[in-house]
Amino acid sequence: MAEHHHTLREVGVPAPSTAKSSTSSPPTAASPMQHQSFCRSCGGPTGDAASISSPPPWSDISPPPVYRPIRAPAINAPTNTNAIILSPVPQPLPVPVADPPHRFVVPSKRISSPDDIQRFHGSQGGRYFMGFIAALSYSVRGRKISDPVVPLSQTISSLLSLIETLEKWIEEIPPLPHSSRYGNPAYRSWNEKLCDEGMSLILPMLNTDELLHAADELFPYLSDSFGNSFRIDYGTGHETNFAAFLYCLARLGLIKEEDYPALVTRVFVNYLNLMRKLQTIYCLEPAGSHGVWGLDDYHFLPFIFGSAQLIDHKYMKPKSIHNPDIVDNFSKEYMYLSCVDFVKKVKKGVFAEHSPMLDDDISGVPTWTKVNSGLLKMYKAEVLEKVPIMQHFLFGSLIKWE
Repeated sequence: MAEHHHTLREVGVPAPSTAKSSTSSPPTAASPMQHQSFCRSCGGPTGDAASISSPPPWSDISPPPVYRPIRAPAINAPTNTNAIILSPVPQPLPVPVADPPHRFVVPSKRISSPDDIQRFHGSQGGRYFMGFIAALSYSVRGRKISDPVVPLSQTISSLLSLIETLEKWIEEIPPLPHSSRYGNPAYRSWNEKLCDEGMSLILPMLNTDELLHAADELFPYLSDSFGNSFRIDYGTGHETNFAAFLYCLARLGLIKEEDYPALVTRVFVNYLNLMRKLQTIYCLEPAGSHGVWGLDDYHFLPFIFGSAQLIDHKYMKPKSIHNPDIVDNFSKEYMYLSCVDFVKKVKKGVFAEHSPMLDDDISGVPTWTKVNSGLLKMYKAEVLEKVPIMQHFLFGSLIKWE
């Protein structure tokens, strides 16, 4: 509780009556006046410092108020920052292509405890999945979104067509009138259409008769990449499912390393744009948001890929996000700036208060290389090692539970 500092003022008060006076009389011009100090704030007498009594102690019935300043540790703030800092930076790894004959299965959930998390990260599947994320990040170092890429493969073209179709469905299913801040019920209709017709969107990518059977294993990853229809929310777990969907395509040999720049700057950028529309039009609630202690309420991967794009940039530094001209002019070329621009548009108030991690913690890092390596470590610790997120992760024949 903050101390109450008295501001003194001198006022004239009548002198107390003597013992001989039976009644008090109003002061006259000849009456002596005694000066006493009073506090400007509370009106109480101040007196000598020695005579000021301590305030009464707080009781159980009326406990002191609990103050939680904006920059005080938040409930959802990362608690293992030292462990994240000291952990090794995830390195790019080549995706091992699954050898035929394939035995595809419908994937299922396996993670329910911290021990399961450790088991996943100790497995070949866990290591290679994180290595895939790091490889995608490495592939776009120093690249703008508009930079040319190798001719698009059939898989990349099919992925872009899939996202375009999903975007058209938003126009066909407009939001319904509703009074809540989050959760427009029209999203359930959009998601239902995805569940009904989404399988047909995968088939053009599967270019052999044997791979056609992979659709049953791939589709659950895709269908859970755009949010939850019951809760009408979206978070980093759904984003991770989309990355897992792409990883499974790479396991089948349908995405090769030379496709990675196009996978990030074409496919993932379009996926991000689609998600921004779903989030704003259908008012998707953030799933498990860290609030002010997260990067933004929904995404993590575009910050990783976006920071890689800016590595060794001649002019733009991490602190450049505070320059509105830079954010406005380059947000269409760099995902990191695009994310900052989106956060500033959808969140009200002072940027330093609603996004302190972006405003101060990350923008104070001297180089984009350090930002990128820190975000890779943070993604592993704050997304892939969190049971509430990874309990929804799926395992099948392409991402095995080992």
